[in-house]
Amino acid sequence: MPMATTDWNHAEPIAPDQLPTPITRYLTAHQARDLDTAVALYTPDASVTDEGRTHHGPEQIRAWLSRSASEYTYTTQLTAAAKLDDHHYEARHHLEGDFPGGTADLHFRFTMRDGLIARLVIEP
Repeated sequence: MPMATTDWNHAEPIAPDQLPTPITRYLTAHQARDLDTAVALYTPDASVTDEGRTHHGPEQIRAWLSRSASEYTYTTQLTAAAKLDDHHYEARHHLEGDFPGGTADLHFRFTMRDGLIARLVIEP
């Protein structure tokens, strides 16, 4: 069965401090490379899609976080946030670093369930 797509065109801009606490805690832990805290903020059946690859469950998400934290050196700045509904939020980030291209603006699109992150899709 295909996964339903989310229409982010209807998301309403919000102040970054209006993102749910688990998302802000995750973003802080991700930036600090605190894998234990970051992984703990996902549901046991969560998935992350980044660079076209999907990582399922805590072990794969931890491996992805570990890899992404060590592959390049970069800084990230939260530039905007949006809310689609009570379960879907977006955090936009500007990255600068030693990865190909040197800069990127990325959408971190979160699906929340039971106070935790059930899905994260990172895309341009």
